[in-house]
Amino acid sequence: MATCDEPVPVASRNVPVDLPAEDDRPVPDPDGPDDSMRGSVLICTTAIIAGVLIGFVGGGFRWCLDAANHLRMNLVEWAHTLTGPGWLVPMAAAAVGATLAALIVRWEPLAAGSGIQHVEAVFLGKARPPLLRLLPAKFIGGVLSIGSGLVLGREGPTVHMGAAIGAEAARRARLPDSEVRMMQTALGGAGLAVAFNAPIAGTLFSLEEVTKSFRVKAVLATLFSATAGVTCSRLLLGNHPDFHVDPIHAPALAWLPLFVVFGALTGCVGAAYNGLVLWFLDHVAAIRRIPAVAKAALIGAVVGLATFSYPLAVGGGDPLTQQFLGGQHLVLTVVVGYLAVRFIAGPLSYSAAVPGGLFAPLLAVGALWATLFVGGVDAVWSGAATSLAIPMVLSGMAAFFAATVRAPVTALVLVVEMTATTEALLPMMAATASAVLAAYLVGTPPIYESLRARMPDEASIERRGRG
Repeated sequence: MATCDEPVPVASRNVPVDLPAEDDRPVPDPDGPDDSMRGSVLICTTAIIAGVLIGFVGGGFRWCLDAANHLRMNLVEWAHTLTGPGWLVPMAAAAVGATLAALIVRWEPLAAGSGIQHVEAVFLGKARPPLLRLLPAKFIGGVLSIGSGLVLGREGPTVHMGAAIGAEAARRARLPDSEVRMMQTALGGAGLAVAFNAPIAGTLFSLEEVTKSFRVKAVLATLFSATAGVTCSRLLLGNHPDFHVDPIHAPALAWLPLFVVFGALTGCVGAAYNGLVLWFLDHVAAIRRIPAVAKAALIGAVVGLATFSYPLAVGGGDPLTQQFLGGQHLVLTVVVGYLAVRFIAGPLSYSAAVPGGLFAPLLAVGALWATLFVGGVDAVWSGAATSLAIPMVLSGMAAFFAATVRAPVTALVLVVEMTATTEALLPMMAATASAVLAAYLVGTPPIYESLRARMPDEASIERRGRG
């Protein structure tokens, strides 16, 4: 028998249930998310206009990076023809580029690093949306830092520039604060779409990684802005995927357990990479007697020295990834060298606190790690590399990305869009899921969660900018 202290279930009561009066119902938070479609036409129109802007800005950014990459490769070739210490040339060039980028960060401290963690913090209401002055800082600083050879990605600056454009467009459209935050998030996703020529992946990234929700207005704003952005960037760069992959056959299903094992190992490698990024950030920042600009110059010089010996091992890494996706075979000792350089140089470059992201270097490291793994498998099962090489590289790119960022669906769609290849999707899914599970079991948090926790408060950022 129920006592008087125990609640009686409503269903068992033979009495009508009174609804709360209109005045007693909870009032929605005006600054919180709006699930209605009120103002959706204005939001979508604003998203399209802002998407056109980030498309041309992001496309121009990529064009400048490509030009800087060709210039750097020509400089290294010329340095090898010099008598005497030719290695000083790329060292000096990278040091100068990193120094100039660090000076830009001194003028606009918010331009440091990737910027994706700031986009997430704005959406969560823990930071203010970026101002439009961030745009030239990220653009010029990113060209200087990535173009000089630092192992950083183009996607971080492009996402942050998109967020700044989205926030400014929303303010000019007189949208409420909650929708300004939503619009900067949507345009951040459009920025990722432009950076990787992958509109669906950019949309998914905004929803899977940043908002972690699927509200219709946010989905529509991201879709419209990503479509407009990628369309405009392709007008500048060409209407084709980022990587060329010849037609391949799907690996035999008997190999599927091998991809699961590979994914589990990749999850552990990704967790180690995250740990190394944070280790360099903490230890470089702890050296307070050396000014930030001088630290960036020293890091640039170190990367410039690596450029002289391993010219393809620096920068964003797309040319190196294309070699593996194109079926070119390198001696395993060379692969080990490239992997070691990029595995260390990526976190070291990020600790320089200059404009640049993490995503593009992750794809190159994943391709290198997969090539090394296939080489080991081929030593046991001779001939396995013939059928597994490219599917394993595709799986390595997606799995390593997912292990570090913990956005598995975005990782899969991103690699599929960048390569226009779906034949290896099943083993890619197996490897990616296994990698994310292993990374969680190891106990390391997603990289952008850790970076967001290390963000300085906005008052200190403003003091650094005034100083």
